[in-house]
Amino acid sequence: MADYSKKRELFRALKFFLFSASAGLIQAGSFALMNETLEWRYWLSYGIALVLSVIWNFTFNRKFTFRSAANVPKAMLKVAAYYAVFTPVTIGLEYLLADRNGWNEYLVLAINMLLNLVTEFFYQKYVVFAKHIDDNMK
Repeated sequence: MADYSKKRELFRALKFFLFSASAGLIQAGSFALMNETLEWRYWLSYGIALVLSVIWNFTFNRKFTFRSAANVPKAMLKVAAYYAVFTPVTIGLEYLLADRNGWNEYLVLAINMLLNLVTEFFYQKYVVFAKHIDDNMK
C-alpha cells in the first residue's frame, strides 16, 4: 500500500511540475512581451505576468493535480496570502540582483520561477488543499 501511495504522490508532483511549466511559459512569454515590446518597468511586467500564471496554475492544479473540491474563494485567498509574501520577496531579489548588481533579468526571472515552483507545490499540498486532496475524484 505504501508503494502505491509513493507512486501516486510522485505522479502528483509530476503533474504539478507539468502544469507549472505551462504556467511558466505563460509567465515568461507575457513578461517578455511587456518587458521587450512594451518596455514596461520590470516590476510591472513581472507582476502582471505572475498574476496570469498564478490564475492558470491554480485552476489546473486544483482540478487535475490535487483533485480538490475545496471552497475556491477560500483556496484562492490562501494562494493570495502566499503571493502577498512571495511577490515582494522576489521583486526585492530582482532589484538586488538585476538592478543593483547587473545580473541578467531573465536569469533572475528563472531563479524566481524555480523558487516559486518548489515553494508553491508544498504550500498548495500542505496548506491550500491539505484537507481536500482527492476529494473531487470524477
